[in-house]
This record gives sequence, C-alpha cells and structure tokens, in this order.
Amino acid sequence: MVVMCNFIQDLFERIGNEAANVCRFSKKQTLSSREVQTAVRLILPGELAKHAVSEGTKAVTKFEAATNKK
Repeated sequence: MVVMCNFIQDLFERIGNEAANVCRFSKKQTLSSREVQTAVRLILPGELAKHAVSEGTKAVTKFEAATNKK
C-alpha cells in the first residue's frame, strides 16, 4: 500500500510540475484543466493518457454540473 501511495504522489507531482511548465511556456498565469490535460498527455503513455483524459473530463463535467445546481 505504501508503494501505491508513493507512486500516486510521484505521478501527481510530475503532472503538477508539467502543467506548471505548460503554463509558463504559454505565458499564462492561471493553471486550468486544459493545462493539466496537456500535462497528462505528455506524461502518460498512449492508451493510458486517453483513459485518464476521458475520466478527468467526466469528473470536471460532473463537478461543474453539481456546482451550477446550487
């Protein structure tokens, strides 16, 4: 379980760093879901990236729908 926890923490850190780099490269000051999506595509290989982006998009859509109801 500790190995899985370290793996997820490392992946989260890599995605965050890459998303920040994408922000800097595009000269934006705000980190949005688009930058995170780009970072995921750059870090994860092939099919895994596609599934991750799909699940992330689904989660953001669900969150936005729940937020707009209030």
